[in-house]
Amino acid sequence: MRFPRVIRLDESDRQVYDAPATPGEWAVPGAFAFLEADVGRLGGKARAAFRHGFLGSESFGWSTLVAVDEIGAEEYQAVIERLADHFIRHYGAPDRAAALTAARAEAEFAAGICDHEIHTLLALERTIEDGAVVERFRVVRPPSAMDHDRVRLWAVEDAR
Repeated sequence: MRFPRVIRLDESDRQVYDAPATPGEWAVPGAFAFLEADVGRLGGKARAAFRHGFLGSESFGWSTLVAVDEIGAEEYQAVIERLADHFIRHYGAPDRAAALTAARAEAEFAAGICDHEIHTLLALERTIEDGAVVERFRVVRPPSAMDHDRVRLWAVEDAR
């Protein structure tokens, strides 16, 4: 199974987010972290996390980019268990069963955005539209053009 893994190409996440995710940890989109937030009032680093952050499943810090990678069954289950614990501790899940159900749904959604080649980089844009959180995922690829005057290391394309 494929799943998002935190990647850090430079140190910008350390400046962008209050709590940056740890490179190499498994990640989920993490929109649930903003369901109770007044997004219009978010500022600075919290706003950056809302707009572009993937949530690490160990540090519960934020990352701007993730890479598609293979996850084993035990690691996948560990992600679900950590998310369930997080839902109980920080979001008031009524019981373990409800927390596990929500954690499984989040993990399944995260796996669902990884229908790409291994090592493909994904970026996220999160907005509020008509009162709902909307997430758009983009594939980040090196450009194929060889015009050396305009070569960029990475270009962004729609993933879906």
